[in-house]
Parts: sequence; C-alpha cells; structure tokens
Amino acid sequence: MINVNTNNIFKAFLAGLFSFITIGALTLLTYKTSLGLFFVATFGSSMVLLYGFPENPFSQPKNIFFGHLLTAFIGILFLKYIPLPLFINMALAVGVGIFFMIIFNIVHPPAGGNPIIVIIGGVSYEYLINPIIFGSLIVLFFGIILNKFVLKKKYPLK
Repeated sequence: MINVNTNNIFKAFLAGLFSFITIGALTLLTYKTSLGLFFVATFGSSMVLLYGFPENPFSQPKNIFFGHLLTAFIGILFLKYIPLPLFINMALAVGVGIFFMIIFNIVHPPAGGNPIIVIIGGVSYEYLINPIIFGSLIVLFFGIILNKFVLKKKYPLK
C-alpha cells in the first residue's frame, strides 16, 4: 500500500510546479531570445534534489553551482586536451569530476553527468557561461524563492 499524505501531495505539487516554471524560463530564454543556451539535461535532476529535498547537503546552492561548474570544466579539459579514445576519455572525465566534487565538498550527483554531455556535445569554454553559470543561477533563484520564501524553510542551510 502506498502511503500518501496531504503534506507529500503539496510538496510534490510544488516541486513539479517549480520544475515546470524553471525549465519553462530556461527554455524561453534559450528559444525565444538570442542570448544562447540556458539549460542542460542535468538541471532536470538537480530540480529533484532542490525542490524535493532541499535539506539534503547535495541540494545546497554551493553544491549545485560549483558541482555543475567544476564537472563541466573538467569535461571541457578532457575534450580539448586529453587525446584518448572516447570511451576512456568520457569515463575518466566523469571519474575525475566525481573525485574533485568530493575533495572540494561540493558534491551534486546530477553534475556527474556533465562531462558526458560536454564531451558528446563537443562544446567550448563558452558553455561554462551559458548554460552552466547563468542556468545554475536561474535554477538557484527559483529554488531560493520556493524554499525560503514560499515554504519558509531555512534555505540555504549554511
């Protein structure tokens, strides 16, 4: 039997609503302006953590922002400077990205997929600005609105 209570339904509704709003804003900026790309696939799973489990250490702004930035940067470094076969390069980039997220205490599990996206997409350093930096800031903006102002939670925790 599934245990569903009113609190969970409300939490799930708000998480879904704010995910819709956030992805909608990022998509609108990407496709209806000439400002560039504002989203990356890993932002979808970031929203699961940010909107569904904001008290989790992986959901904190520094983890979201720097986790995405670091792993995308590592992906670009491997793409540009490590001339290995794709299957080795991609696997190493993901492993190195996870290693450094743990070392720097900025673990954000969805960001582990960024090196894959970067290498498959063959992106340039501009990718760090759009979508990673500006997209992450927009995601965090909506996350702070939901968690701090709508739900009145202590967010960020630190």
